[in-house]
Amino acid sequence: MTRAPAIILAKPQLGENIGAAARAMANFGLSDLRLVAPRDGWPNKKATAMAADGKAVLETARIFETLGDALADLQFVLATTARDRGITKEVLTPAEGARRLRISGAKCGILFGNERAGLDNEEISLTSAVVTIPTADFHSLNLGQAVLLMAYEWFRAGDETPASRIDHGPLATPASNEELQRLFAHFEEELLASGFLYPPDKAVQTVQYLRAMLHRAELTSQDVQTLRGVIVALAKGKHRRRVKDT
Repeated sequence: MTRAPAIILAKPQLGENIGAAARAMANFGLSDLRLVAPRDGWPNKKATAMAADGKAVLETARIFETLGDALADLQFVLATTARDRGITKEVLTPAEGARRLRISGAKCGILFGNERAGLDNEEISLTSAVVTIPTADFHSLNLGQAVLLMAYEWFRAGDETPASRIDHGPLATPASNEELQRLFAHFEEELLASGFLYPPDKAVQTVQYLRAMLHRAELTSQDVQTLRGVIVALAKGKHRRRVKDT
């Protein structure tokens, strides 16, 4: 069973960052937000304004006085930090951390430090492993950005969206096999009449290649109708009246 991780913000300072974190959580299906001793108190108007459609996450957020209380019911927790704290902990990439969250089956969470100093050694010692986000020379990420990245990696680890697709728009429908067969027959008939399918011993191979090419295009019904109109126009010599140059 896959359980969505809790997002724990340890001593967050700015309401705007809490709101950004809630917005990121809502984007990727996370709802358990835990705040440990937020500096400016709670609720926070700036957090609500920044959260936009993630306000529901803020409305159910829980406030804790200590980190130990916030983590008490969790069995597997990842700490996010860019600093070498000198503690012997396994360090994971965001993708690997997300994979382990997915497969753990445990009640889990992702811990983020405050904007000024991040997590200290005592806080990290309460977690199972560390996640470090690879960056270029500048290592500091905004708190909301860090939550967004980890929430995205967790979502992506279980997402089955195809890596590539052709988007024909909401009104287009894929061509049926019958429509494609009629297009093939029409196309091949005119190619034969024009002498394109020559010599005869190459005709079958050429037809198969053309069919495969049209299949790869993932034509819609409208595409098929348009192509058949083009074939008719070319075969019968139809053309629009040219507009004279001025």
